[in-house]
Amino acid sequence: MKPLPLLITAFRGLTFLLLAGLALQGKAQELDVNTIVTRANHVAFYQGEDGRAETRMKIVDGNGREQLRQFTILRKNVEDNGDQMFYVFFQRPSDVRRTAFLVKKHLDQDDDRWLYLPSLDLVKRISAGDKRTSFVGSDFYYEDVSGRGLQEDRHELVATTDTHYKVKNTPLNPDAVEFEYYLVWINKDTFMPEKTEYYDAQGKMYRSIESLQVEDIDGFPTTTRMKVSDHRTAGYTLSEMRFIKYNIGLPDEVFSERSLRTPPQQWLERPSR
Repeated sequence: MKPLPLLITAFRGLTFLLLAGLALQGKAQELDVNTIVTRANHVAFYQGEDGRAETRMKIVDGNGREQLRQFTILRKNVEDNGDQMFYVFFQRPSDVRRTAFLVKKHLDQDDDRWLYLPSLDLVKRISAGDKRTSFVGSDFYYEDVSGRGLQEDRHELVATTDTHYKVKNTPLNPDAVEFEYYLVWINKDTFMPEKTEYYDAQGKMYRSIESLQVEDIDGFPTTTRMKVSDHRTAGYTLSEMRFIKYNIGLPDEVFSERSLRTPPQQWLERPSR
């Protein structure tokens, strides 16, 4: 073989080895599905040690009739990626004003959930079976507010694009939920869950949650606009989060049954800029 063809052959062989090595390196760096969903869950629910946000909801039914809700949500991590506490206090409209919702989220047992109804001066304990029911008349569920435990589903990475991971989640206890499975699209750069679709036993998508806007708040990627759609009724709920702050130093006593009847006003006020 002449020197030039020999050199070309050697170059091609070296190129092949380099490409193969890069492919193997890339494959080795691919994330497994449990790492993906854990990071996505952290971004959606655990950023910062605690946080505050004011939320406005517009609830639209299938006939176009609108209702409005405004509330403040406080959240504190008991441990990172573990137990949490949530407190939700409603300001508007007048028929739900001073309604309060308290959640103590547990990973190893059912969550503790309470709802305070000021018109009756009644604190109602919400059972575990109620967490996939409407959150104060909206298309959100109680479970959407505090999150679903990762241990409740089997996770499968079904597709990867340049921008997203697509994960299929199948409940381990199908009798406890109304869906057969749900799909989540997770942003590869931020690990923000940007779209979720719920499917019934016939494989028909009947409910979806979309992240419409993501902003950097205090160094954390944060969804500031969301839409939940009920595709059976053509109703939907738009949610806009404002006055968001992280790491504000919430004390544990904020998340007590006492706060249901006596709201912690200091922490419900809008933060100064």
